[in-house]
Amino acid sequence: MPGKPLDPRARLRLRWRARRGLLENDLIITRFLDANEARLTDDDVATLTALLALDDTDLLDLLLGRTEPEGELDVPEVHRLLAGLRAA
Repeated sequence: MPGKPLDPRARLRLRWRARRGLLENDLIITRFLDANEARLTDDDVATLTALLALDDTDLLDLLLGRTEPEGELDVPEVHRLLAGLRAA
């Protein structure tokens, strides 16, 4: 996840990957990107990419605070990014 330099195309793919099957996910992520995309670091992009790899229902549960990150996702970077997504 964080730490290694990203391929510049990863940032460009964020908006495309943010298009989700559940409209709620799509709205939350798009609103977050509209407000924060220009300020995202490579680590933020890597963290968001890891979250976008989740299936739609698991992602929605995290975005709405119904569940908290577990396993590899239970790291400060994910918690910080989730706080921003939840505030969007």
